[in-house]
Amino acid sequence: MKLSDINDAMKLSTSEGWNQTENDWRLLIENAENVCLLAEIDRKVIGTTTAINYSSKVAWVGMVLVNEAYRGLGVAKLLLTAVLKKVKFCRSVKLDATPVGKQVYQKFGFKDEYSIARMVNTSMTTMLIDDYEVVPDAIQLKHIPEIVSFDKFIFGTSRQQLIEFLIKQNPGKGWFLRRNNLVAGFVLGRDGSKYHQIGPVAAVTTNDAKILITKALESLRNQPVVVDVLCDKEDMINWLHSIGFIKQRHFIRMYKDENYCPGTIDKQYMICGPEFG
Repeated sequence: MKLSDINDAMKLSTSEGWNQTENDWRLLIENAENVCLLAEIDRKVIGTTTAINYSSKVAWVGMVLVNEAYRGLGVAKLLLTAVLKKVKFCRSVKLDATPVGKQVYQKFGFKDEYSIARMVNTSMTTMLIDDYEVVPDAIQLKHIPEIVSFDKFIFGTSRQQLIEFLIKQNPGKGWFLRRNNLVAGFVLGRDGSKYHQIGPVAAVTTNDAKILITKALESLRNQPVVVDVLCDKEDMINWLHSIGFIKQRHFIRMYKDENYCPGTIDKQYMICGPEFG
């Protein structure tokens, strides 16, 4: 894929009701270390798939899209086969699958790791935390190395290109907490084509995660918000329900063959989105 393909890629993701923006596609395509492929028939783009290279340790597969008129012809299989060949140098390959997509990925050797619930609030109004035990600080460019280091501990490898993109492209949407002069959690966010996305969120405790999420939501009153929260975080899910979030659907995090980079799941609360992990 090239930057000139973004318009066609947006048509595919928009037709599926997905939340991507041109900036999201640009992040995927611009970095030469990523793999971004498309399928064409008579110069018409009918399918896409991408794989983000996270430090040559994890290849994150996403944006597997096929034009509805061309489904059932093996286009997705063709794209996946090609992208998996190109990321063989990565130690681990992962993705977040829909229940339908899971059946396809299993044929390629992917296995279940855990489930993720997509929750939406079409007009964010209710807040539960008015008096912060610890006041989050706004993330600035100078904080990027600290956030990248903390995220590496949580995710399992460095996602520097993603963290830098989220902070630089979405000023005012990132917050972090310090305890004993060390980063104890952070939240990032971005604008989407349909919803404002909150995530990733990583924190040492559930309460710290709630503080960070509440702070991130303060600027999104009366606006649509989407979050992708790990299903084992039952207390977090119940809290989100109490402030108006409703479960829309779920994803299954999967890994191919062996899970070499599991990360620290108990401190991961929300992902960035299925296309980014």
